[in-house]
Amino acid sequence: MFIQFLVWFLLLGSSSVASQQQDVDFTYNGFRGVNLSMDGLAQITDRGLLMLVNTTNQQVGHAFYPHPIHLRNSSTGNVLSFSTTFVFEFWQQNPRFAGPAMAFVISPSKEFPGAVAGIYLGLFNRTNIGNSSNHVFAIELDCLQNKQFNDINGNHVGVDINDLKSVKAASASYFSDQENQQLNISLNGGQPLQLWVEYNGEEKQINVTLAPFNVHKPRIPLLSFELDLSQVMVDPMFVGFSSASYVLPISHYILGWSFKMNGEARDLTLSQLPKVPITTRKRSHRLSIVVVSVMASAILLLILISIIQYIVKRKKKFAEVLEDWELDYGPYRFKYKDLYIATKGFKDKELLGAGGFGRVYRGVLPTSKKEVAVKQVSHTSRQGEREFIAEITSIGKLRHRNIVTLLGYCRRKEELLLVYEFMPNGSLDKFLFDQTQTKTNLNWCQRFQIIKSIAAALLYLHEEWDQVVIHRDVKSSNILLDEELNARLGDFGLARLYDHGTDPQTTHVVGTLGYLAPEFCETGKAHPPVDVFAFGAFLLEVACGRRPIEGEASEECMVLVDWVILCWSKGRILDSVDPKLGLNYEEEEMELVLKLGLLCSHSIPTARPQMRQVMRYLKREISLPDLTMLGLRTAIDDCTSFLPSKGFHDVSSSWSSYPRSQMTDPSSVEESVLSEGR
Repeated sequence: MFIQFLVWFLLLGSSSVASQQQDVDFTYNGFRGVNLSMDGLAQITDRGLLMLVNTTNQQVGHAFYPHPIHLRNSSTGNVLSFSTTFVFEFWQQNPRFAGPAMAFVISPSKEFPGAVAGIYLGLFNRTNIGNSSNHVFAIELDCLQNKQFNDINGNHVGVDINDLKSVKAASASYFSDQENQQLNISLNGGQPLQLWVEYNGEEKQINVTLAPFNVHKPRIPLLSFELDLSQVMVDPMFVGFSSASYVLPISHYILGWSFKMNGEARDLTLSQLPKVPITTRKRSHRLSIVVVSVMASAILLLILISIIQYIVKRKKKFAEVLEDWELDYGPYRFKYKDLYIATKGFKDKELLGAGGFGRVYRGVLPTSKKEVAVKQVSHTSRQGEREFIAEITSIGKLRHRNIVTLLGYCRRKEELLLVYEFMPNGSLDKFLFDQTQTKTNLNWCQRFQIIKSIAAALLYLHEEWDQVVIHRDVKSSNILLDEELNARLGDFGLARLYDHGTDPQTTHVVGTLGYLAPEFCETGKAHPPVDVFAFGAFLLEVACGRRPIEGEASEECMVLVDWVILCWSKGRILDSVDPKLGLNYEEEEMELVLKLGLLCSHSIPTARPQMRQVMRYLKREISLPDLTMLGLRTAIDDCTSFLPSKGFHDVSSSWSSYPRSQMTDPSSVEESVLSEGR
């Protein structure tokens, strides 16, 4: 009898517990007079709204059904089926700048000590997030994308277990039965939305469905997947909501809530639900407009300031300083802006070459698309600048097939830019001395034609143009070659002009050692024999394939003209021929060029031929004089002994004392001379 009573008592108790589990069923169409466990910012407003958080920053709010709920089957341990639905609305001051939202929560406790606001939704903190001991199941409605939690975007619904890294998430949207398609929806759009959460304990299936307030529950849920909550939940548990504010003012409202164990939660009576105060929405809209307007104005102001700064900087960068006296040379002056664009900002990749007198860049003029060479000339001295520009504009009028055309100039601050027509094959010296720059090896026929072309150019400069033009820097590096390897004399940066029948003015000694005539070093007067002397050095360069001065050579071969005189004195002048030519040259032409080079390099100016005579020699119209009768000797010692001390401090009275390190690069002497100015 006693045993039967005990069995009946246990069955009755089990039935009572099961009954309690099945009896949990509540529906709140508004929360006026409802008993909820709340903490933090959570409160029930006069209108019957459950407000989880208000506009206070970095705070939390919790609201839970006050009684524990037994969600597990006491006999099997499985979590029973349950269903819930609620209507919510988010208000944010500026919907464009959202913050974290809220979550429906099932937790073993109504309290969350140490929980952090903001992105942690008032549920976790940095130390306990992700712990399996939390036993927390939540449906997050998140308006902030947080990379730390692998959020998919800033407007999503996620299923969370013990963590805010959702096990499943989807962008906020709903399936429209009428349109038969998925439609996006904004969680913080300022309009009420409804959410359904359903768990099937037998099939271990979770469904989460979202829809606008005035839309019936869609037949296709937003999230649907298998999930065994018995691995998460303990017994008993509490159901409710958790929310947290962030750095911007937000308010989260629950308008109504329905929950049921082992069945479908009853529908909310939407017409009875309280409404979020209209003033809040207006204020939200008004504040949003103000914030957006202020930010847009600030951005426009910043853009405007940036544009003005850019324009001012650009105008300053490309400012043209044109003085009255320069108006006479207007057609020859280029705008700095055009040359800057043409050379792509004087980029190194456009650099053609550099020397003591400046750097040369390839360029394409923006308007005409003409290819040009732009030379940057250092010109720190303002004395004589007017005369300098007058000379280069006069030189710009030179027109000869063997002279590189100077197209014009540009003056900017302490810099002068000279614009020449472009010579695609560059300078002759790279063909003679630097085979790494080109694979073309000039044959003797090409070399001889180059010699005659430069002789014709010098004849034009000395005798055939309106004024006498003394180039003062004739050398292989200033001989440029066009597409067909035709030679043109270029770089008139050191040139001097004077009228026919007058004497040249004294000027600073400029040029390159090895090409400087001795009388020029003594008197500083540039006259045609100065160019003839340099032309003689140039002839020996082309024929011998060596520079006029080579510091690395032996003592007897250091100065080219001395070496050729030595070979000539031994009756073997052809021994000085460039080895790269082999025997592929006309011996009579070669001997003519070598002897003419010695004649033009004579230390006495009057012993040198004029360029008209040079042309007749090269055409074999007349024969060369007997060199034994001319007393040939090298003029290097004579030149170096007359060099001014300033700018030539490394040069002593004899050539042999000149530093060998600079002999290998004669342009280094040119640089020191140019420091004198013009």
